[in-house]
Order: sequence, then C-alpha cells, then structure tokens
Amino acid sequence: MSLKIAAENWPRSSSKKVEESLIVIREYDEVKHKVAVENLERLCEVGQRGKPSLVTDLLGDPICRIRLFPLHVMLVAEFGEGGEVVGVIRGCVKTVTRGNLAYVKLAYVLGLRVSPKHRRFGIGTKLVEHLEEWCKQKEAKYAYMATDCTNEPSINLFTKKCGYSKFRTLTMLVQPVHAHYKSISTNISVLRLPPRLAGPTYNHIFTNSEFFPKDIDMILSNKLNLGTFMAIPRKYLTKCDLKKGIFPPSYAMLSVWNTKEVFKLQVKGVSPFVHACCVGTRLLDKCMPWLRLPSFPNVFRPFGIYVMYALHMEGKYGKQLMKSLCGFVHNMAKDDGDCGTIVAEVSQRDPVKEAVPHWRKFSWAEDMWCIKNLEDMKKECGPFDWFDYKSFSDVIFVDPRDF
Repeated sequence: MSLKIAAENWPRSSSKKVEESLIVIREYDEVKHKVAVENLERLCEVGQRGKPSLVTDLLGDPICRIRLFPLHVMLVAEFGEGGEVVGVIRGCVKTVTRGNLAYVKLAYVLGLRVSPKHRRFGIGTKLVEHLEEWCKQKEAKYAYMATDCTNEPSINLFTKKCGYSKFRTLTMLVQPVHAHYKSISTNISVLRLPPRLAGPTYNHIFTNSEFFPKDIDMILSNKLNLGTFMAIPRKYLTKCDLKKGIFPPSYAMLSVWNTKEVFKLQVKGVSPFVHACCVGTRLLDKCMPWLRLPSFPNVFRPFGIYVMYALHMEGKYGKQLMKSLCGFVHNMAKDDGDCGTIVAEVSQRDPVKEAVPHWRKFSWAEDMWCIKNLEDMKKECGPFDWFDYKSFSDVIFVDPRDF
C-alpha cells in the first residue's frame, strides 16, 4: 500500500518507471492465476456505465479460445510483491496460406486485457513483446490481431507502439435466431458432406485464398464442428458425384462451428423499456409464426453463437442457394435452444457477402486485421513480403477457432 501511495505522489514519468519495474510477465498457471484472471476479465468487459455491455462467460476456462490450437500460450502480468494479476494476453501459432499457393507460420494475438487502474504504464506493450518472443521461438514468421475499427486504443497500441500495420478489413455479418423457422424451397436439396470429402474440397476451393489453415482436417473433425453442408438444385442431383469430384453446375457450401461449448455471451445494461420491447417481439413471433416477424432473440441471458465459415458459392444459382443454406443453419440454431445468433465473417470483396442474411444493427462493416513481420527485416522474407503482396483472390478464410 505504501509503495502505491508514494508512486501517486511522484511525477508521472517517475511513477511510470516504478510501475514498470514491478511488472513480471509469466506463463499462465491454472492453479495460481485462474481466479485472478477471471476477475480481471470481468473488470475489462466491453461497455460503459449507463450503456449496454456485451459480457463474455468463458465457462470457467480462461484459455478456452486458444485451447484448440496445437501451439498456444497465455501470459499474465503480475504487479508488486503480492503478484497481483494486472494484465493478460493469449496467442497461438498456426500454418496458413498467404495467397500464392505457399504456406507460412502465423501467430494470432488475442485477448489482451489490462486492469483499468494499471493502464498507461506500458503493461500492454510488455505483454505483446513477450508473446511475440514466444511466437518467434515457435518459428512464426508473422503475427496478426483483429479488432473493431472503432477500437482506437487497441489499434493505436498495436500500430503505434508495437509495429503492426493495418492489413486487411473484413465484414462481420450477424443474424439473430428468430422464434420461427426459415422456409427453404422444395427445389433445393441440402447435402451433408463428411470430413473426408469436405477437406479435399476446401483445399481445392481455397488454395489461392489468404489465411486458409493447413490443419483444416483437424477443424472439420473437431466435435465443435456441426457439419459441412452443400445446397444444390434438385435438378442437378443426377449431374454430380462428389466422391469422384464431380460437382453440379451451381451450388453453395459452408461449415458450421458451435462456440457455445467454449464461451457464451450476454447483453447487460439495457433499459427496462428496451428489454420489454425485445421480449414482446419474440412473444408475438412465437404466437403468430406465420407473420414471420423479425423478432429479437433473448440475448439477456447467456447465449451461444453458430459460426458459418468456409462459405463458397458457384454458378448462376449460387446466391439463392447460399441464402437457402443460411436459412438451413438458422433452423439448426433454432432447434438448439441456447443459440442466439449466427455469425459469418468474410472479406469485403467476397461475393458471398451479398448473399448472407444479416441485421445491420448487429453487424459491423469493418473488422480491422493488423499484421507484423516477426523476422529480422534485414533478412529475406521468402519469395515476397506479405505486406507488399496484393492478393489476386477476393477470399480471406476465417478460422472458426479465432472466435
């Protein structure tokens, strides 16, 4: 306590040096740090006093968002002799395509949190630097992070202090799960592809895209993957043989990832009037489903999300088929009482963007991805530096494990 009071009475620069000297970065220890990290997460929840906030429940597992990556780590920042946890960061390393038929080891940086009362002392920067060193030891060539383009503190930290550059901008499309089912034309068939067929298909489709993971087979066979689905016109059923690699002239396909087994979300802080209006739309939709009202889901209790990923469409009916396939996923989510929304993240230039149903108020147009070269800039980065490369593909593959 005396150290803290003394620091508050010193000049800002002196206080900062004292604070930094008392910070120690360590790897997360579940026995030692679990409760403290959970408390820190609650302190750093999104939202302001008097405004709605989105609360994340990690279901008692602080490393749940990175656990599914073979190479992952979580670091904590301890302050003072008592080892108070004042910061945390997560990271993983995976092998992905970079748009030129080549693979590269890439680190994903996420979950950076710093205690509100310990901010502006360089703790966030220190956590990022230590995580980057761990990633280098795992032979990662690049590191990237993703954040909403309106999150200026996060963007400034990474671009102005940590050497990251704005790289790609994606669109997050979010659709609520209504109280009624979506209708699907009887002229459309929805097939389920087993992983042994889905894997090679995706390898062929996304070979020129960016960020396509080399371990796609591991993703498709994971218990959180609810399946890969293809929508095709019934009249084309006799014109395709997926086992032999013969596809119909027109089709749409995607896979579905279930995050509710990993974490759940909850909206808090809305006024009683707004809450009552939202509940009212759902009750009305449930009582009169034939009206097909755009009801508001019950996001005021913990809910999960379904992530639609690996979205692809072909042929003149592609857009219509993709919309029907999204309706099929919506109906899956409706049957799952704990799922509140369906999410898809795509490149702004990806044609499927126009085919995915979503609510604008729930979605956001610019999810900023920033990237950094972790290698010595004096060394060769391979055939080209990813920064200087303009991908000839409109597709960016979004790994569902990144959510």
